Amino acid sequence: MQEGLNRLSRSMLLLGEEAIQRLQNARVAVFGLGGVGSYTVEALARGGIGHLTLIDGDTVSLTNINRQLIALHSTIGEPKTAVMEKRIKDIAQNLDVVCHTVVYGAENRNLLDFASYDYIVDAIDTVTSKIILIEEAKKAGTKIISCMGTGNKFYPERFEIVDIAKTSVCPLAKVMRKELKQRGITGVKVLYSKEEAKKPADSPETGKRQIPGSLSFVPPVAGLLLAGEVIRELAGVVEEK
Repeated sequence: MQEGLNRLSRSMLLLGEEAIQRLQNARVAVFGLGGVGSYTVEALARGGIGHLTLIDGDTVSLTNINRQLIALHSTIGEPKTAVMEKRIKDIAQNLDVVCHTVVYGAENRNLLDFASYDYIVDAIDTVTSKIILIEEAKKAGTKIISCMGTGNKFYPERFEIVDIAKTSVCPLAKVMRKELKQRGITGVKVLYSKEEAKKPADSPETGKRQIPGSLSFVPPVAGLLLAGEVIRELAGVVEEK
């Protein structure tokens, strides 16, 4: 290795030393480590975030392999938090990682001291939990970005990041707008797409709600876009007009 180089040397060429230091000091929590959240976490780790808290109560399953970064035949049955932690610690050995292998919801809404975080990423897929998470982040004055629906879609290039009040078409965003309005919550940044969701074929998986179809190249793009928004904002990158 050349003297003076490190894993963030290429990032520093664009962001500068001061911004890299801000990222190293930043604390980010990611809720959900599926097709979206797993890619978000890896990009945040590679991007220089110094502390990551990972929240997911699920284990890796065979049907995750088509789209989730941590899903391999060798990891089936393992907690997603444990697999993700091992992977990102191999990327950034000094990274501070805290894992909560739980399903986030009403019963553990105070799981974290939200005020101690610089950013929250919502990559979970149930409306109730998403609303609770946004409520807690807003109460703490902590920035949050929430991912809307990525299932049953073909075109990741149609994703965009906007205030939820500006969303349309996406059924999940519609429900979220209504629920947030009823609670008087405004100014929520979300990632969503105007692409009309396709109707999936009947799923052989039983005992679950309607299973959305998903492709290898759609949720990961959403995850990377979420990470990019977080890193740029924490690094103080200002868009040129």
